[in-house]
Order: sequence, then structure tokens, then C-alpha cells
Amino acid sequence: MIYTPKRTLLLSVITCIAALYSAAGSTAIAQETQNTKILQPQGLEHAGIYSLKRIEPNLTGEGVRFAVICRSITYIDDEPQNDYHPDVEHNSLNSSRLFLHDKGQPLAGISPHSTAICSILLGEDPNAFFPQIGQFYYQGIAPQAQADIYEFWHFLTNNIFEHLPPDADIITIDNGIQFEDWWTNGIESMAEHYGLTVVAAIGNGTNAHDPVLYPGAGANIIGVGVIDSVDTKDIATNLEHFALAYPEHSTFGPTPDERCKPDIVAPGNCLAAIENKPNVYEPTGNWSSFSTQIVAGTIGLLVQKAKQDPNLSPAISPDAGNCVIKAILLNSADKLPFWHKGQLQTDDDHTVPLDYIQGAGLLNAVGAYRHLTSGQNEPGDVSTTGWDSNQLYSSPGLENVYKITLAEPAGKFITTTLVWNKHFDRTYPFGPAPEKDSNFRLELWAVDPNNPGNDFLLDYSDSNVDNVEHIYIPADPNYSDYEIILSLNENDYPREIAIAQSYGLAWNISDKQDNDSIFWYDLNADGIINESDFAILLNNIFNSTKSPDSYLLGDINSDGAIDIKDFNLLIEHNERQADWYIRPDDKPK
Repeated sequence: MIYTPKRTLLLSVITCIAALYSAAGSTAIAQETQNTKILQPQGLEHAGIYSLKRIEPNLTGEGVRFAVICRSITYIDDEPQNDYHPDVEHNSLNSSRLFLHDKGQPLAGISPHSTAICSILLGEDPNAFFPQIGQFYYQGIAPQAQADIYEFWHFLTNNIFEHLPPDADIITIDNGIQFEDWWTNGIESMAEHYGLTVVAAIGNGTNAHDPVLYPGAGANIIGVGVIDSVDTKDIATNLEHFALAYPEHSTFGPTPDERCKPDIVAPGNCLAAIENKPNVYEPTGNWSSFSTQIVAGTIGLLVQKAKQDPNLSPAISPDAGNCVIKAILLNSADKLPFWHKGQLQTDDDHTVPLDYIQGAGLLNAVGAYRHLTSGQNEPGDVSTTGWDSNQLYSSPGLENVYKITLAEPAGKFITTTLVWNKHFDRTYPFGPAPEKDSNFRLELWAVDPNNPGNDFLLDYSDSNVDNVEHIYIPADPNYSDYEIILSLNENDYPREIAIAQSYGLAWNISDKQDNDSIFWYDLNADGIINESDFAILLNNIFNSTKSPDSYLLGDINSDGAIDIKDFNLLIEHNERQADWYIRPDDKPK
């Protein structure tokens, strides 16, 4: 439903009065309804969003505002025809709080794409139905949030060109271009100067001929890739189970200036609303437009919590709050099979912080929430999970040190992520300002309190081009004490006067992740290891020799090469089946 200001005020008063009398009852009814029906889209379950809502049922997006940037479908003489807005008559959106922003002429029309993405982000329909599933409860990520739906060119001319941030907590944009432009730099500039969190699709892979797309490829943006659903003949199975990010469907880095992208990946194939059919839902397919909304919506839930708890407010501060949110998301992400830094190689890559197709890994909404609610920790002794929003002066020898103690280090992994903003001008054409940039270095030291001579550098991340540093490494079982050390390397742009550089930092101690996922071996994600997977691996062995810089899956033993050793491991798992595998002679549902 689209609101005028007068109607918005009236509805707000009515809503408040009604809430006094019926909040408890309606909550119980809604909870009972959810308990008796499967929730959709199941991609939200895979990313931990529904699990998070079961832990914190009040996370609905209340008090959060999105700016959703949508392209018009039709152009005449290069002029958008304003057919960009979602179908608010659809059952999943007819109670949502949406506001349109465009040129006013021609009159706004409906976009199938906007309808789908808004249903994933904001939709709710307790009585949804899909033939292959039956009845289900359709619940988007943040149904109680408000959203300003901007026509793309309207947003460029009225907000980016004027350097005027929207009245929003999160900006989400699902389209992009191959090269940096004034408007992509303008979005990065707003992210820097206003601490805005911007989430954008990175591209739809080699099959779509998509290179890394800006603004998703931008330094100050959270660029999102897509993980595919599994490939069976049963739609319900495909909508419930997900595999990996694949180069043919999810664009991979590096960017033209050699930075890592994407930053994170999420499911894309979701049941979503269909325009002009109020009660119809269809699968979206594996597209990064939809995974982008899953990441943006999760951030919305974190923002809601941070707004409710003053102790968490620095995480959404205009001063580099976007860096804190990004650090929390990346640090809590789950590593999927074949995760490695940069190109395939034997050793951990200290100068490339993220995987070129997974980024930091799969979105983990519960993990991100636990990171956030663990609270801010300033340098010194800190908890084993936490974050900080702070500054470091670009002066030689200055460091910020965070000290962690592990009661039982054996079998534990230490993850820490550092994020800061690149600098851009405030005025058109919003050019980069490298003279203001700093280059952080992130180190992790194992420390012996009784003998400093036994201290050693466990790992470090020091990219010359990225504004993200990321460490993921096993703890040393012989050391209980560790130090995360942040410093600034100013060799590229030496300064006469020290400048304070803001950053967001997150860290966590976790158990080793499960390495027995079937997707180490089921390379085509059909639920069984057979000759099709052997053919893919043989092809990747050949291509890895022919094109060593390409991104290929198949290094099963993680030794930095795709070779006969991996082929032998695949043979050992021949005919292994996933619990969701559907045999060829089974009838599709």
C-alpha cells in the first residue's frame, strides 16, 4: 500500500490504539500459524534468518527504513517510464509500508523484478500457496520495516548528484555497470561521509557475461554474490537446499584494481511474489538480485536491535557505522567448501583477504546477531566474541591491541575482520581521494605472558589495495593468549600530520567447521557423486593447468592444486548420496 503523509499519520494513530488491545492476542495467533505451516522463502532458513527470528521473535524490522533502488523496465528515448514499483496489491505486500519516489510523469507502473525483491525483503502472507508445496506462511525478512522505493534515475539526479542521503538506514541496489562512474563513486562517497550501509549485487556470473559490477564492486559497498539451490527435478527440494557459489552464476573477483569481491554470498532462489497475480508465487532462480535482499534484510534486523539498545548504537553511528556492520557480517560468515584466499595456492595469501567467489563466506544471520549483541570492546582485554568502532592515528609506531584469552584453544578457530572506508570527494564527479586513504595491517599474535620471547606471529592480512583485512586460522593448542594488533602502513602516502582513521573491527572464536559437506564432491549439486562429477573435475583439472588464474572448484584436499589427488578422493566418495537426493525413477512432486 502506498501512503500519503495525512493517511500515514491517521493509520499510525489507529495502529497504536489497536495495538494496546490486541498485540498479545495477534502475536499468539501469528506464532501459532507459523508453527503449523512451513515458512517460505526457505533461502532465509539457509541463511539463518528464520532461526534468528525463533531466538528473537520481535525482530521484524520495526523502526528500520530501507531505500530500495529499482530500475524502470521500459525506456523511451533513453527516458525511464517509471514502471519500477512493486505490486502492492499482492497478498504479501498489501500491508507493507512502501513509499514511491520518481519524477511523477509518466505515472508509476509495476515491475515484476521490484515485486519479487520487495516480497523477499518486506512481504508477509500467512495463507500463501504453491502447488508443489501446498500451503505455507510467506514471511519476508523485515515485514514491519518501512521502505522508500526509488526509481533509479530519480535517485541518481536527486540524491547522488546532490550528495543528499535518503532518509534510510540501509540502501539496497540490485543493478550495476561494468565500470566505475560518477554515480557509483557518489554512492561510495555517501557511504563514507554519512556512515550509510549500502548493499549491492555483484553480478550473475559468466553465463550472464557479467564482470564484477559497480557499485557492488565498490570499496565502501557490501557486494553480494549468490549461492545456487541444488539441482533436482523437485521444486520443493530445490527451494529448501542450497549448494555453493558457482562462477557461471555468481560473478567473481578480483576487481579491475585487484580488490577482492564479492564480500559475502547468500541464497538467491526464493519463492517470490508475481505481479498482477495477488496470490501467486514462483521461484526466482539463482540471481544475485535476490541474494542481495537477503543480506540487506539481515542488516535491517541488526539495525533494529542496535536502535533498541543504546549500548549497541556505535555499530550504526554515522561515523563509520557501515564499517562495523560490514565487519560483523563478514566475520560471522560460514566458510563453504573450497574457500580459500585469492587464487589457488598452497599457502594462506596474506595480501588477498577474501575468497574471489565466496568473499568471507555464506551469510550467517544468527552469528552476525551474536557478534552484535556481544557488545563493543575497546582495545585491551576483550571477550572472545566482539566488535569495536574506533580510530587509529596514522603515526609511526601507534597500534591498537585487543587481547583474547582462550580457556581451551585446541580445536578452535580464530576469525577477525577489519574494515575501513576509502575516501571520495563530496561533490560531482565524486572522485577518489587517495591522499586521504590509509592502509591498515591486521596481525594475530600468539602470546606467552610468562616469556615474551616465545611470542610469534600466527597470521597477518595486509592487502595493498583492499579496505578489508580478514584472518581465519586455527588457534595454536599450546597458546591460550592472543593479541589482535592493528597498525597503519603509510608508505604509499607519507603524512606530515597524523590523521585519525576510523575503522570497524570484529572477532570471534569458534569450533572448526564441518569438512564433510557433500559439496566437496557433488560438483553439480544433484545429490549424488557419480560420473557427472568426475567429468566436471577432469575438465577443471585440465583448465586449471591451461588457465591457472581462473576460478575453478575441485581442490578437494585443499593443497592449492586441482590434480589426481583430488580425483582419487572423489573416487572414494563415489555413489555417496545426499539425504535430499531424488532418484531418476522417482516421480517429481
